[in-house]
Amino acid sequence: MTSRRWQLLSGLAVALAVAGAGCQRAPSIDVIGSFLPVWMLCLTVAVALSFLVRYFLLRYHTESEVGPLALFYPCVVILFTCTLWLVFFR
Repeated sequence: MTSRRWQLLSGLAVALAVAGAGCQRAPSIDVIGSFLPVWMLCLTVAVALSFLVRYFLLRYHTESEVGPLALFYPCVVILFTCTLWLVFFR
């Protein structure tokens, strides 16, 4: 086989492996009879936790020290979402 053909076949094999990895069933939870994906639960809890972080930052007058708030709070939500997902569902 030529080098170019080998690269194409190996690239195709990697692409199929990556595409096939997403074919698992998504974890879901039962909420009053309807099944919701768990990432929605993680995101909802993360938003609530970020409000709690904001409350503590305002209470101790340290919110002005965290940098650009439009970047800080979405990063806090992403941090909490990923942490909750890893701790409870992986």
